[in-house]
Amino acid sequence: MADDDQHRDQHPDPTDPWHRRYGEQLQELRVTQTGVQILFAFLLTLPFQAGFGKITGAERHLYVFSFVAAALAAALLIAPVSYHRLHFRHGEKPEIVRATHVLALVGLVFELLAIVGAVYLVLDVVTGSRWAGIGGSLIAAVYVFLWYILPMIYKPKAR
Repeated sequence: MADDDQHRDQHPDPTDPWHRRYGEQLQELRVTQTGVQILFAFLLTLPFQAGFGKITGAERHLYVFSFVAAALAAALLIAPVSYHRLHFRHGEKPEIVRATHVLALVGLVFELLAIVGAVYLVLDVVTGSRWAGIGGSLIAAVYVFLWYILPMIYKPKAR
């Protein structure tokens, strides 16, 4: 028991690469969690707005798709917190980092779908389906480029 208490009181070694990787992931998740939570909150309030009843059947389907995508993104991007809490101090930092990596990647896909769906929905209501298609496609292309293509194109040289 004394050994367990002593181990529990030790601080993680900041030079440990797994500790550093997990710290970087937490910083990234703070940004993505905030974004998806704001979008999710917006989508939660939308049905309670006066004009929401006027949207078409297709717009309702798009709203539901975006809402569910935002809910899934929130679940996936918040899941690393629960994963960490359940595996905390069990010497499983590499497993936590790997799991967090996968959860964040999948969460970002759902966040992308929710954002594009919400942008398309707003543009459809405000400007019509033609401009919504153009705007939604452009937003999707920008996000895919910035989030996936650019990081694959630009890889820093190994030191």
